[in-house]
Amino acid sequence: MTVEPVRIALGPEPSELLARAITDGGATVSELGQARALIWDGGPAGFPERLPEGVAWVQLFSAGVEDWFDSGVFDRHPGVVFTSAAGAFARSVAEHALALLLAGVRYLPEHLRARSWRQREFFPHVGTLRGATVAVVGAGGIGRELIELLAPLGARVLAVNRSGRAISHPAVVETVPAHRLSEVWSRTDHVVVAAPATPATRHLVGARELAQLKPTSWVINIARGGLIDTDALVAALRAGVIGGAGLDVTEPEPLPDGHPLWELPNAIVTPHDSNPPRLRTVAFAEHVADNVARFVAGRELNARIDVAAGY
Repeated sequence: MTVEPVRIALGPEPSELLARAITDGGATVSELGQARALIWDGGPAGFPERLPEGVAWVQLFSAGVEDWFDSGVFDRHPGVVFTSAAGAFARSVAEHALALLLAGVRYLPEHLRARSWRQREFFPHVGTLRGATVAVVGAGGIGRELIELLAPLGARVLAVNRSGRAISHPAVVETVPAHRLSEVWSRTDHVVVAAPATPATRHLVGARELAQLKPTSWVINIARGGLIDTDALVAALRAGVIGGAGLDVTEPEPLPDGHPLWELPNAIVTPHDSNPPRLRTVAFAEHVADNVARFVAGRELNARIDVAAGY
């Protein structure tokens, strides 16, 4: 008996790399009308108003899906399983987060600006991650990769996740449920924000949270700009409430010319490039191939979007 191949469509444009990922996963590329699933390598704009009845699963390109909630796509397709690319880009983004954190702790912004030998002046500010406590707020795919990178440096990690389910890793000294996040700020040396952007996490870090950190603390954000209150952050940086901030995402974004964050000596801003295109496309193809194999085999899909939770 011949088994009918699982048919999966690609959109909005053909992609040789993603077509190969579909076949590597054990399915075949087809037109949307005959497909059981859709790999969508684009944003909400242009997504079909209605999907054929046979489509049971849609794989999205982005890890953050707040724009998809705003677009109403999930509401229009209540019976379809959507998966994001959460976790697919974790290695690249975690590496960038570590680079920002190390740059701050080792006082690199001031070193890079220096035009004379200022060793005695710089010495009191240069720190280390060895023995330091780092709060990873949002210990999902990116957070877990970051923990792996922090461990060899001797850092201790307070891992924050939604459930509070313990993360078993030698570097993790405690796993804290999100509803107890208020307990974390005064207990940590540095903070890395890697949580999803939802209405509940907007301005997760504001003036009250920053005030509980140490004057040497660095706050790193590689998630979404809206998780930090920008005005409160600028005020804290100016007043020396915290040591500094490393931001790959900002609010607003793009960060306009002349914004205070460009001028503050204790702020590092990178233009949302922790996941550059040449790494992103390959990582997404690997994610697609794995999820296609899972779909073909009837197994649980990676990065299934929880519409009720908002990510």
